[in-house]
Amino acid sequence: MAKFVVTVRFPDSFDEEFIALIPEHRNLINELIEANVVEAYAISANRTRGWITMNGSSEEAIRSTVEQFPLYRFFLQVEVDELFVFDSTASRFPRISLN
Repeated sequence: MAKFVVTVRFPDSFDEEFIALIPEHRNLINELIEANVVEAYAISANRTRGWITMNGSSEEAIRSTVEQFPLYRFFLQVEVDELFVFDSTASRFPRISLN
């Protein structure tokens, strides 16, 4: 299975409709994390961009999943890039503690 990073751009301000969809959006993200479809989910401090590391069979499969996000219609831009290397502390063995 390939790994992708999805970069999304949010509007500069959020209306009530956007804010009302956040809990539903987070529930779906949590389900996708549990299903190992989403590996990492991050939003910039100024809340204008987000990065989602995802596992999938193809760019089309990733785009199809992203299009199901409750907040998708508010995304101003969506970029999907297949990764060649993805390394993180989460993918390594836990550090040994002698305590």
